[in-house]
Amino acid sequence: MTATGPRNAPDAPDATHAVNAVNVVDVVDVVDVVTLGESMVAFQPSRPGRLADVPSFDRGIGGAESNVACALAAAGHTARWIGRVGADGFGDHLVETIGSYGVDVSRVRRDPDRPTGVYFRTAGDRSGDAHEVAYYRAGSAASAMSVDTVGLDAVRAGRVLHLTGITAALSADCLGLLRELTAARPGRPLVSFDVNHRPRLWTDGDGPRILRELARGADLVFVGEDEAADVWGLDGPDAVRAAIPEPEVLVVKQGAHGATLFHRDRVHGDRVHGDRVHGDRVQEDSVLHVPAPRVDVVAAVGAGDAFAAGFLSATLRGLPARDRLRHGHLTAAAALTVPGDLAVPPTRDHADRLAALDDTAWGRLRLGPGWTQAPAAPEEVRTP
Repeated sequence: MTATGPRNAPDAPDATHAVNAVNVVDVVDVVDVVTLGESMVAFQPSRPGRLADVPSFDRGIGGAESNVACALAAAGHTARWIGRVGADGFGDHLVETIGSYGVDVSRVRRDPDRPTGVYFRTAGDRSGDAHEVAYYRAGSAASAMSVDTVGLDAVRAGRVLHLTGITAALSADCLGLLRELTAARPGRPLVSFDVNHRPRLWTDGDGPRILRELARGADLVFVGEDEAADVWGLDGPDAVRAAIPEPEVLVVKQGAHGATLFHRDRVHGDRVHGDRVHGDRVQEDSVLHVPAPRVDVVAAVGAGDAFAAGFLSATLRGLPARDRLRHGHLTAAAALTVPGDLAVPPTRDHADRLAALDDTAWGRLRLGPGWTQAPAAPEEVRTP
């Protein structure tokens, strides 16, 4: 699947305020979305069982930020993934595979001294007690990303810059890079931040504090309700919003129950600095909950990245809040109904048709394997 440029992805002046703001020198390089982070070669078992018992593995790729870039490119947006990989065969595989989705990988840097990260995992749901994952990413090329080793002009040359908390945990230099990118700067792109807490990466106990700091510096934040409870001890969407009041848009993902969006309109002035707003008149939050459709889950992997991609796609198109959440749910459903992290998203027309359903029809929606390939809505929807 490839995408060579934007298809029906017009500028959206009525979308979130910063989506069209960009401060770059090379205008030709401006894309819809830039993502930055580590992508790794993923080895998935050829059959169920313990890692010790699996005789062979199938090779794939894994990386939250590159997943989002691939999904957005497949949906018709221009997307750039920026990362750092080793000067090795695994690095070649990552760059070639991500590029095959239509993602701009021209700014990926190769490190001759550090390897590309890899990991092995067992089959099945990652949340199960029997699930195993073995990471070999310590000292990887990606952990050497910093303000000095990444081209900041290319990173900021997008209408949206999408980051995750995973990158901040890789090294002190990576954390410094994310702090630079989430700092208030005139003309910065809209900064999207997915908390993406990975407890095994935060060995010093600083994860909760740092992730909250980075989230407060972003314009758009994604966080799971269960994730917020684990990281910050927060109970429910309202508590999450109270702890992270600064972002204009906060999306609290609630799994099969749906997602809740908090949106604060702001007119005039600068971004939030700490707990104060300088020169702005801030309106009260508008709050919207949209239930998720029922999904016949094949594998609960990649859904969070897919949700972010669907929501960002709808944001870039200037769609209303309800449809942004519905597009997030639909793109997540595409990932949930395939075995791997990456799935072919529904076509734009297909997703628009489903997102436009009335509340009753949306509530009856049930999506199973293969639904994204159905030629018409009635053929991929099964109702009880």
